[in-house]
Order: sequence, then structure tokens, then C-alpha cells
Amino acid sequence: MDAGAAAPFIAVAIGGALGALARFCVYRAVETGFPWATFIVNIVGCCLASFLMFKYGLGSGEIAKAMIFTGFFGAFTTMSTFSIDTVNLLADGSYGQAGTNIILNSVVCVLGAVGGRFLALL
Repeated sequence: MDAGAAAPFIAVAIGGALGALARFCVYRAVETGFPWATFIVNIVGCCLASFLMFKYGLGSGEIAKAMIFTGFFGAFTTMSTFSIDTVNLLADGSYGQAGTNIILNSVVCVLGAVGGRFLALL
């Protein structure tokens, strides 16, 4: 593979490392019984990714797109952790918290993405 072909892979790796570190920092800062850290990374990621996408577009800069959206936001936000958190809450009998977690991470995060788009188009 030549350097040009490797560039998107390297960009994703760098963005992914930065996104994972940012997510880890949030998890270290927010330690509670409810999975607030997962919600925080998901809502911030949804809002910010949507804002950047609609403000600066996706068509230009394949390398930047790979680094930011696939790499950084792919590692920063997390559907798998949200799902496991919800399953753990259900297994513990915390049905109300599980329902709250589902609403926060699905409905509120989609609204966050809508808000990011709105702000970008102002």
C-alpha cells in the first residue's frame, strides 16, 4: 500500500486514539451509579458531529472526514456501552433507570443532532 492509500487508515487511527482518550477522560470524571458518562459522550458527540457535518460539510477533505467522523466520533460515542449499561440496569431490576437510559441515549441524542444541525445552519 502506498502512502496515499494508507493516509485514510492513519487518519482514522489518530482520530480513534484521540476519541478514545477523550471518552476515557469523561468516564474518569463522571463516576456514578447511573451511566451518565455514556450519555454525556453520546449527546456531546451527536451534537458536535452534526454541527461539524452541517457547518463544514462532508464532501471536502476525505482525510479530515476519516479522522474526525469515523475515527474521533466513532471512538468517542458508543452504542455498545449504552446497550451493555442498559442490559446491566435491567439485570439489576432497575427498570426505571433502564428506561431513562434508553430515552436519554436515543431520543435526546437524536434531538441533540437536530440541535447541532440547527446551530450549524444559523
